[in-house]
Amino acid sequence: MAPLFRPGTDSVLRALIALALGVPAVSLAGLLLLARNPLGRGSFAPHEQPLPFDHRHHVGDEGIPCGYCHEGAWRSPVAGVPPTQRCLGCHAQVWKGSARLEPVRASGFDGMPLPWNRVHALPDYVWFSHQAHVNKGVGCVTCHGRVDTMPAVQQVAPLTMGWCLDCHRDPTPWLRPLSEVANLTWRPPGDPRETGRAVQAALDVNPRTDCNTCHF
Repeated sequence: MAPLFRPGTDSVLRALIALALGVPAVSLAGLLLLARNPLGRGSFAPHEQPLPFDHRHHVGDEGIPCGYCHEGAWRSPVAGVPPTQRCLGCHAQVWKGSARLEPVRASGFDGMPLPWNRVHALPDYVWFSHQAHVNKGVGCVTCHGRVDTMPAVQQVAPLTMGWCLDCHRDPTPWLRPLSEVANLTWRPPGDPRETGRAVQAALDVNPRTDCNTCHF
């Protein structure tokens, strides 16, 4: 009488079981790695905008400070983008006939805000307050990088939970005097930790690391 199963059936069955269990595990591991990889986070990829806005010119050449356009960072959770009328405060006189600025003029006339594309986006379940950070000595460059050297803004910091927690556990390397928060080229005169410890004491910086700090 012929055997019910051919030789090697057990090996095939084991391979199928391993495949059934392994594919989901490998897929999950791949997704987790992708989420922590610059490619998955969209880092170092310039974001297209509805019209070209070159931070190299506005910040680097003209010296416009971060707070002029993003004043919300100092007084609210959201930094915000400038209203069109603020752009027209300069461009009603400068390059007022430029075709590249036609969307700005149109926005100023019809009152419809320009549809800027967000570059730094945290998940909806994460709470982040710009106000809480910049008023405690965290510089704009710490999270946003040297935007004064970017023709189009890109994300340079990972913005992962681990990255945030590293800073919350020991913020001293990143703290600076409030007068230098928006200075993208500032460097501490000596040991960054020494400067950070002085700022931490002066501003009473005590970051929390419990879950409900960022996840309500």
